[in-house]
Formats: sequence, structure tokens, C-alpha cells
Amino acid sequence: MTHHTYKHIELTGSSEKSMEDAVQNAIGKAAESVKNMRWFEMVDTRGHIEDGRVAHWQVTVKVGFTLE
Repeated sequence: MTHHTYKHIELTGSSEKSMEDAVQNAIGKAAESVKNMRWFEMVDTRGHIEDGRVAHWQVTVKVGFTLE
């Protein structure tokens, strides 16, 4: 069995569509520079309201990646 050591970072993504899209946006952007991402955990969810409707979602995720 292989043992892994993980490091984690927090990211905040936003989307006008959904919480899921906000997570995808954060992870997709991080994937441009962070290698070996393995898991995420949603730690905070917020939203912005305009004219009585949800204008956008903002989600903070903790992302774990393996060290080389």
C-alpha cells in the first residue's frame, strides 16, 4: 500500500449559475497551476442578492493534493 502526504489550500470560486458551478470554477482555475489535486471539501457557501433574487453564488473549498 502506498502512503501519501497531502497538502491543502483554500479556494473561493463564484458563479451566477449554481454552487456546483462555483466549485468547478475554483478547481478548474487552480488546476492550471496546482498538480495532483485529489479531494475537496466545501467549507463555506455565500450568495449575493439583487432585486430579491440570487445574483451569484460564492463557495469556499478546501482542496487536498499529494506532494511529489
